[in-house]
Amino acid sequence: MIQKSLRAIILVELLLPLALFLFGAYTGVLQVMYRAGIIQDTSFLGIGYYQGLTAHGVINAIVLTTFFAVAFGHAVISQQLDQSVSRGAAIAGGALMVVGTLVAAGPIFAGKAEVLYTFYAPMKAHPLFYIGVVLLVVGSWVSFWAWIPGYLRWRKNHPSRKTPLGAVGIFTTFIVWQICTLPAAYELIVQLIPFSMGWTPGVNVVLSRLLFWFFGHPLVYFWLLPTYVMYYVVMPPLARGKLFSDFYGRFVFMAFIVLSSPLGLHHQFTEPGISAGYKFLQAALTFLVAVPSLLTAFTLAASLEYGARQNGGKGLFAWWGKLPHFDPSRWLFPYLFLGLVIFIAGGVTGLVNASFSVNQVVHNTAFIPAHFHLTVAGPVFLGILGMSLYLTLGLSGKKCAAPRLAVAVPYLWTAGVFTFSAGLFYSGLHGAPRRTNLGLSFTDPTSDTFRPDWLTGERIGMAGGCLMGLTILLFFYVLVRSLAGARSEELAASFALPEAEAYHDEDVAAVRNFKPWVIAGVIAIVISYVPPLIQVLGANYPLSG
Repeated sequence: MIQKSLRAIILVELLLPLALFLFGAYTGVLQVMYRAGIIQDTSFLGIGYYQGLTAHGVINAIVLTTFFAVAFGHAVISQQLDQSVSRGAAIAGGALMVVGTLVAAGPIFAGKAEVLYTFYAPMKAHPLFYIGVVLLVVGSWVSFWAWIPGYLRWRKNHPSRKTPLGAVGIFTTFIVWQICTLPAAYELIVQLIPFSMGWTPGVNVVLSRLLFWFFGHPLVYFWLLPTYVMYYVVMPPLARGKLFSDFYGRFVFMAFIVLSSPLGLHHQFTEPGISAGYKFLQAALTFLVAVPSLLTAFTLAASLEYGARQNGGKGLFAWWGKLPHFDPSRWLFPYLFLGLVIFIAGGVTGLVNASFSVNQVVHNTAFIPAHFHLTVAGPVFLGILGMSLYLTLGLSGKKCAAPRLAVAVPYLWTAGVFTFSAGLFYSGLHGAPRRTNLGLSFTDPTSDTFRPDWLTGERIGMAGGCLMGLTILLFFYVLVRSLAGARSEELAASFALPEAEAYHDEDVAAVRNFKPWVIAGVIAIVISYVPPLIQVLGANYPLSG
């Protein structure tokens, strides 16, 4: 059972960022309308283009994902490790995250933090933006640290038992997070806050970008790993089956500890301050990190096939029809299943970005947000939406008031994401830049710089983005209508997350302990990042202010 003393904290950490997500989604719809030339201005209803772009990225990619990871982590750890989470530490961590979010929100809404979510120099925001981000990150650290004493007690009290797989996944998520946020914290505290306050003459921009992308790509796995926990632990029971291999799940999580951090340089292939050899090394590591995802694809397909065949599935492929794709009593299933479908396309296009030569074709074009939304707006956001609804209603003792509409949400979202990405892939391959307000020039038919091929792609992208925005409204209709329903104390008291049994329940010593994998991860980081860091620091670049 999920720890009762944590339930109110979990609900706050789910509902507050969801409320902000409404604004984040709204600014996303504005972005596609700007780029498609529907809005031909620098602002709309008081929201500037880059102000909205910053709000969209920060709220959706940092605030929502961090709050959700902590809330979901509280639920999984307290349920699987004998309700051993410190309530005081959880409150302290949550309070820091809330304060940090509110502090950072002020400059964003005031138009004084138009630095996007990739907040490296030489762009400069108000100091409160950076301070708020630091508080948010530190709050998430405190929440993570609150789980460690209980985990150690559980290990001491159960020396012969394997740590439950869900807890392994959550700890992996936050080990990756702890590692990758350290250089970001250095960038924020040592470089950007003094820079924004005018205490320093400028910033080493190459170092700032290096530190940010050390954080920026592992951040993707921080987003993905809670969804992986859902895939391995929650989805098989929803299909009335079993997890095909417990070992594969543990190996995948441990492998991410080693492989998620030493690969950020593939975001800096055009960076002149870093030699090609170091970029090649991290490009190779980026391809290697696809291995855990391929193992996940195999394991989950086998798990779903087992469940479908247990429920009468036949044939080589016809068994897919026995999965609960449209079952209103298991409305959570399509959020997870369709996230996997979207992630296939996201993974394939990610390999394009990781290739040193092919990346030159798509670098800084609309191709990048098209890929980005297939990974983040696909499995990550569908997982967050579905599990947030599931946890909120379960902990509140409420039933889903519109289960058929809840089932429709992931299908509409999937159609929107694929349409949006298809449009931006098209315009990106024709050279349309990312981040740029195209409506002021390139998608304006009256402009001398008008590009009809870019307009075609951006209009298709706008159609998909608007469908995604409509889907968010339907999701909130389901959430609000359900929360307005009658509360059942019995439902609230008995609520627990599903936990998968394993078809192959292997006990392999190599994946019982985090320590060797953390050591291997640190060694990989030293090999891949210390040489380029020495190179950047030794180049004596002029400061940019």
